Amino acid sequence: MKLLSTKIHGVLDYITAFLLLAMPYMLNYDIGAIAGRIFIILGVAAILYSLITKYEFGLLNVIPMGLHLTLDVVSGIVLAASPWLFGFQDKEFLPHLIIGLFEIVVALLTTVKTNYDS
Repeated sequence: MKLLSTKIHGVLDYITAFLLLAMPYMLNYDIGAIAGRIFIILGVAAILYSLITKYEFGLLNVIPMGLHLTLDVVSGIVLAASPWLFGFQDKEFLPHLIIGLFEIVVALLTTVKTNYDS
């Protein structure tokens, strides 16, 4: 059962993207280190692919919502697994894991069919 409309998903996209960009500063991470940099990279990516998605909050309407949701899931997996992928799990892992899982759950709960898909 899909619980989230693309409109709600779009709002969550930009909130999550800006949260990702803010996390290194909120947690006093070194943005030169991978634990901080991964938030910045994925936050910028989320903003960029949200801006080109065919949905209420896209500006260019290039990629279909289904691809957008796939990118969200991939981003969530990378973020959630990043402490173990990049070897900083002994220092910090919870923020990466929680936000990554949030991204995955939101993508899985979002309705794919919209009047924006072609």
